[in-house]
Amino acid sequence: MSRQSRFRRRGAGLVAAAAAVLASAALAGVTAGPAAASSHREAPLISADPAVDNTDVYAFVSPDQPDSVTFVANWFGLQEPNGGPTFYPWATDANYDINIDTDGNAKPDVGYRLTFRTEDRRGNDTFLYNNGPVTALDDENLLFRQYYTLSVSKGGGWTRLLEGQVAPSQLGAASIPDYATLRDQAIENVPGGGKVYVGAAEDPFFADLRVFDLLYGGDLSEVGQDTLAGTNVNTWALQVPLTEVTDKGDPQRNPVIGVWSDTERRTMQLSPGRAMAVGEPVQVSRLGNPLVNEVVLPAGLKDAFNGLTPVKDATIPEVVQRVTDPELARLLDGIYGVPAPATPRNDLVEIFLTGIATNAPTLDGSPAPIQADLNSQVLNADSDPKAFQPSEMLRLNTSVPPAAEPNRLGVLAGDLQGFPNGRRLTDDVVDIEVQAVAGAAQTGTLVDALATGDQVDANDVAFLDEFPYVALPGNTTTADTGGSAGPGGSGGSDDGAEGSSLRTESDSWVGNASSGSQMMMPVALAPASVARCSRAPWCCSRCAGAGGPPARSRRPRRGDGRGWPGPPGPPPCPRPPPSHGLDLSCPLPRRPHPPRPLPRPRPRPVAPAPPERRRRRRVALVALRRRSGDGPSSSPLW
Repeated sequence: MSRQSRFRRRGAGLVAAAAAVLASAALAGVTAGPAAASSHREAPLISADPAVDNTDVYAFVSPDQPDSVTFVANWFGLQEPNGGPTFYPWATDANYDINIDTDGNAKPDVGYRLTFRTEDRRGNDTFLYNNGPVTALDDENLLFRQYYTLSVSKGGGWTRLLEGQVAPSQLGAASIPDYATLRDQAIENVPGGGKVYVGAAEDPFFADLRVFDLLYGGDLSEVGQDTLAGTNVNTWALQVPLTEVTDKGDPQRNPVIGVWSDTERRTMQLSPGRAMAVGEPVQVSRLGNPLVNEVVLPAGLKDAFNGLTPVKDATIPEVVQRVTDPELARLLDGIYGVPAPATPRNDLVEIFLTGIATNAPTLDGSPAPIQADLNSQVLNADSDPKAFQPSEMLRLNTSVPPAAEPNRLGVLAGDLQGFPNGRRLTDDVVDIEVQAVAGAAQTGTLVDALATGDQVDANDVAFLDEFPYVALPGNTTTADTGGSAGPGGSGGSDDGAEGSSLRTESDSWVGNASSGSQMMMPVALAPASVARCSRAPWCCSRCAGAGGPPARSRRPRRGDGRGWPGPPGPPPCPRPPPSHGLDLSCPLPRRPHPPRPLPRPRPRPVAPAPPERRRRRRVALVALRRRSGDGPSSSPLW
């Protein structure tokens, strides 16, 4: 029987024989539970540098090309199409890397890298990103363009594979009426097989980020809101043959790989109006399993972990201790009364640092707690167990075939191709990891108190069935949806009124001037009853309907911030209101303020000189005139 057949039979047997230990046990809790956007703004330093902030990484056997593997890595999260005029460019002084460890020594055996250059045609002529609708990558209306170089390394230097053009940021429906055309034009074929896409995409991560409000409100009342709905990311999707990324190019003997992404950036030397990259690149961001730096590590270690290479993970006691005794388990105990499992948590060590295998090495030498063979590099036929180094990375057994009907809970639901065996776009890593940290991997049963999770079970936009699989970037903003966070979100009102998240006529400053608030509702987003008048909704009864300002309303006056009493009721409208649009002629009642007269200048009083000073002046004047010949002897005046 071939090695490939044994792996496939073993994978099939896991569904039945190891389901009690793996599938029904939430073993995907690689390191810790719910988090804010996987790795969006997870550490103090990188949160100030979003262009190189690695937000998520995915690795899965391509569903439509099972002899290939697809990697998806995202950067620059939380994008909206109203981010002009610079929008969301890739950094030109950074290296964006996807790393593959084929033998378990925690070092990259295969690496892919993106570097970028910018072609900015605007100069001093315009501030616009584009000066008209963009219908193609070579459209002359696209003034800001970026190009990338894709390189590969297999244990040595970097070899250039190809150059391509980046699909631009989503600028809005008027600027990019059909982003699908740009995306398709940006897909390039990789020499040796495979494809690559670099551009914008809708953020595939889905979660309710109110986890930081005492873990969903302290009673699971704050759930069901996909906080990332409608936001975009800079994405890099890469599909390559399995023979390119497995040990010795043999996916049958060595099907397991480890994957992580990172960003390296050079130091910036700043001067007024200029920033210049100097020195050697430094690793500033890193991501393998989701949510690790987000909720596993304390604030004081987050920046350091972003600069750490996987080979050093298990050698740092502070990092290991956060896995063997996770803080999240204690929080679940204190807030929800879910008992924290006994420590040390060797089940999380196996998932987090070694991969799942019956003979996976543990830190304390004890037997691996999860007795199943799934995704550790020690399962590779050509691996050297003595060279194996525990480290944090996303591990994938490429011999497990794609599921015909993927389950969002992955291995938790018996779908062995799902997380933590790699990570697909549809895997609900938040719900899986919460269960694992709560102890489901030890007991083999789900924790009923947390069974519903965050109630965000899928992305707000459907993914594609073919490369690059990610959804098209959205061209709407939270303002367009009235602040709603997407399907299932609670950003809107309970009654579904349009623009419900905005101030209404009753609570806006213009509708209730005595309320003290000075925020005016945007006219374009105001309810129909107040959208006709550009000045104030109560300036006339015909424009705003019945009602008016309070009898003693006060309107801020320019300059001193004080107010003046308003009229007791709405004044008459000078003309019939328009059927639509803005009535710019509608007068706003004002109290005239006559100009203040300028104060008259007062003459400066001059005090008389003392007698002694006057006498000295006369003596000095006489002496001066005598020296000049203008004295009593030469002038009749003397």
